[in-house]
Amino acid sequence: MLRILLACFCLILGMGLSGPSRADAAYQVSSPDGRLTVEVGSSFGEATYQVSRDGKPVITRSKLGFLFTNAPKFDRSLRAIAQETASFDENWDLPWGEVKTIRNHYNELTVTFEDGRGAPRRFSVTFRVFDDGIGFRYNFPDQPTLKEVRIGEELTQFNLAEDGTAWWQPAGEWNRYEYLYHRTAIREIGQAHTPMTVRLNSGLHLSFHEAALVDYASMWLRHAGGTQFVASLAPSSRGAKVVRTAPFSTPWRTIQISEKATGLIESHLILNLNEPNRLGDVSWVKPYKYVGIWWEMHINKSTWGSGPKHGATTENAKRYIDFAAANGFRGVLIEGWNVGWDGDWFGGETGFDFTKPYPDFDLAAVAAYAKQKGVRLVGHHETAANIANYEPQMEAAFKLYESLGVDSVKTGYVADAGGARFSDGKGGIVFDWHDGQEMVRHHLRVVEAAARHRIAINTHEPIKDTGLRRTYPNWVAREGARGQEYNAWGNPENPPEHEVNLVFTRMLSGPMDFTPGIFAINPTQPGHRANTTLAKQLALYVTLYSPVQMAADLPEVYAANPGPFQFIKDVPVDWSQTIALNGEVGDYVTIARKDRASSDWYLGAMTDENPRDFSVRLDFLDAGRAYRAEIYRDGPQADWKTQPNNVVIEQKVVQRGDVLRVKLAPGGGQAIRFKAQ
Repeated sequence: MLRILLACFCLILGMGLSGPSRADAAYQVSSPDGRLTVEVGSSFGEATYQVSRDGKPVITRSKLGFLFTNAPKFDRSLRAIAQETASFDENWDLPWGEVKTIRNHYNELTVTFEDGRGAPRRFSVTFRVFDDGIGFRYNFPDQPTLKEVRIGEELTQFNLAEDGTAWWQPAGEWNRYEYLYHRTAIREIGQAHTPMTVRLNSGLHLSFHEAALVDYASMWLRHAGGTQFVASLAPSSRGAKVVRTAPFSTPWRTIQISEKATGLIESHLILNLNEPNRLGDVSWVKPYKYVGIWWEMHINKSTWGSGPKHGATTENAKRYIDFAAANGFRGVLIEGWNVGWDGDWFGGETGFDFTKPYPDFDLAAVAAYAKQKGVRLVGHHETAANIANYEPQMEAAFKLYESLGVDSVKTGYVADAGGARFSDGKGGIVFDWHDGQEMVRHHLRVVEAAARHRIAINTHEPIKDTGLRRTYPNWVAREGARGQEYNAWGNPENPPEHEVNLVFTRMLSGPMDFTPGIFAINPTQPGHRANTTLAKQLALYVTLYSPVQMAADLPEVYAANPGPFQFIKDVPVDWSQTIALNGEVGDYVTIARKDRASSDWYLGAMTDENPRDFSVRLDFLDAGRAYRAEIYRDGPQADWKTQPNNVVIEQKVVQRGDVLRVKLAPGGGQAIRFKAQ
């Protein structure tokens, strides 16, 4: 009787819940607005799901299941035996972020499957359906027939209902996530990292990713022919790709769905599928802008290692601290300060010591000088992915930083994919992937250890972002894609479309420490350059979100360009609202954000190698007040190839409802501060 009443109640709510048919077990759940529907069930021994939107298929019948290394697979002897449903609706606040308040509204369906061979074994799959997409995860119960779960592979399928265009980068290759994005037909994808973004021929936009990646291997997407894809887990040197003890749940497999490309930017599905903050009071996590001893190494002005060109000297550090204090930057990053950079550190044969500075760098004196100037040092731990060397030193290293007032650390894991080094517990070393289960565990150990010392973490060469900043708000940013440094020495450098691609792919997973703000565009080194205009470099502070933003160029370059530098000094890094005004994947985008600490708004627009000319209605501005629009735009001769530094700075008074013309040069951009009057 209770189940009947629940079903009727769910129908009234528009969930579309139905019982199993006579032929197959099939259950349905729909999004709160009724437009997305997921059907889950079993047919001919296979567990399957499918997704439709407005009654039209998006994901056709796709299999669910696993291969194990210590038990028969979950594949062809499954039947759905039970279901549970729920609805949820709340508003929650981010301690920092691209918005302040997020609505978490979904309908949920959990279906339990039983393996009919031999002793009964069960698992369930939970689907959460939002207006902007779906997430689903597997749940392994505590059962004597499968206590230790050794997963050889997932059998999760994603079978698209139609072909279209995809933006993706290869997975399982040597350079981790640092590849340019391919733009191909869906049928031409190889094996891809997520987020992977597609636009179906019907015009619908989808982004495939995962949420809450904890104690599990990262998911790649392997093309299985036509428009069919299957989950492929990152490998492990220890045999099974995932080893867990039941009960546990897997990460969420996610599909964000939007009619417009801009809808993907405004989706909060990934964050909503993560657990709430576990750290308690995180008021000590501070968004900030920073400068530092970094770009000068990439352009070969100085070195990380010791010697006559060593960058991290006490004298040079104080010079950057003085510049930061004079221009309102909270942080100064210093790379190459600790011993271990000499020799073949990239290959992992490292002697990095995370508490011992080089003789020409007085860490305590520099930290005290920074404090005197009202500036914080940004710590740096480059591990070369030698986890066996780093983890035994980690606690002491964080304790040292805490004693010196250092409250954020940039970590690094420079090594080829598959080159992460772990102790085997017997005095030896085993190698694993940057996105395998062992590395996922390591990154969480780092974040938790840092939190004990009130330190925030910005990870480079990371595991991909899956929204864990909600659960661990001190995990403030990551790299996880080709950053600015490729414009100093890349072969090739980042093309003009790269940053626009990032907005609709990598940035859908979370904040990226791209390190924008290069003014000395041509050349950085002989034969290399940033393939943007100066105005586009300013726009990156709005379009590529991070709570920690670097002004990456040299202090003397900024001193020579005070006009455009003013925007970097003014632009915030913490927002109360974000609106994607227009855009198409890989072509162009315009984003407006409201400062969390004032009534000011900021706008960033950027394009690929093609010029753009369009109008933007200022309907996002607060009603009833005037704003001074401080505009930094491409000049009339601007072009990323020939005139990258041609920038015009102008002002005008505007209000809500006005229309502004935005004209972008090839490879160009525009940045605007709307200062409330």
